[in-house]
Amino acid sequence: MNNRLFSLFTICLFFLGLLQPLATVDAAAATKPLPNIKILATGGTIAGAGTSHTQTVGYTAAVTAVDGLIAAVPELQNIANVSGEQVAQIASEDMTDEVWLKLAKRVNELLASPLVDGIVITHGTDTLEETAYFLNLVVKNDKPVVVVGAMRPATSISADGPMNLYRAVVLAGSAEAAGKGVLVMLNDQINAARDVSKTDTASLDTFKSPGLGLLGIIQNEQVAFYRQPTRRHTSASEFDVQQLSELPRVDIVYGYANNNRTMLDAAVKAGAKGIVHAGTGNGSIHTNLKPAIEAARRQGVVFVRSSRVGSGIVLRGGEFDDDSYGTIAGDNLNPQKARILLMLALIRTSDPAEIQQLFWKY
Repeated sequence: MNNRLFSLFTICLFFLGLLQPLATVDAAAATKPLPNIKILATGGTIAGAGTSHTQTVGYTAAVTAVDGLIAAVPELQNIANVSGEQVAQIASEDMTDEVWLKLAKRVNELLASPLVDGIVITHGTDTLEETAYFLNLVVKNDKPVVVVGAMRPATSISADGPMNLYRAVVLAGSAEAAGKGVLVMLNDQINAARDVSKTDTASLDTFKSPGLGLLGIIQNEQVAFYRQPTRRHTSASEFDVQQLSELPRVDIVYGYANNNRTMLDAAVKAGAKGIVHAGTGNGSIHTNLKPAIEAARRQGVVFVRSSRVGSGIVLRGGEFDDDSYGTIAGDNLNPQKARILLMLALIRTSDPAEIQQLFWKY
């Protein structure tokens, strides 16, 4: 054998040696079992239908059942063993405590099974952030739970629901998503349930985490995280709703110029156990409301100061004397999420000092 042939022979052997491990890896990937993902459907735009392909407002939400949602994305069978269950079939502006409790109990039941690796919840976008945060506080498992929705009904041109659902299943089946709390997946972006809010009435890029940013992104089947949630959630949470049939009533009262106590008094009279004030600026409260707050506190009503601004921290003290009024600073939770944390806190205690600590932890 001449030198040239010997060199070619050596190179062939070298590459064959490299290719063998790659072939082994590919074979292992091909035989790796697919994750078992349960899709729990609640309705919303992702299951909606319009009268034309260009209709993006005025459509009917919650038309398509979960089996139809799954059938519309046949590619799901390539990434997971998917099965569906209809928990509710409503537009998300009609979400109730009863549905929340039913959903939470079912999620905990499913995640306790070794046959379920992750859960995807389809949901309307109007209250999606609230359901996600509620579950973030009451789910008792580190397996991935992903809440997903759509801004366009399935009948519209460039409907975003099918791809959002596909990405959500990818995320729910990924090892990277475990232990990060409940996640929200839309528009290729991964956000934490605690931080995310709907910020635009119609844009596909509506879900944002103001001041904090997204957790990660998905491209094709690649999940990439860039930060971690740090507040308590899921398996580390002390809140348990498994034996509950109802939640304490908590109302939100909005702050504005020339405010008066009418709405606050009405909430107390209606039986609210807690009130969240969506205040101006740093949770500021109009002087007209201060006597009503004192009266409500004497009746045992717990009062949380949040802000209508949309981002930023509401701290204790400053313009308002929380210690004197027995009120709670809502940290950076928006009013609708502060309401959820207060509802769950009231299951455990009505002591403002203890509830304040919960707002710093969660």
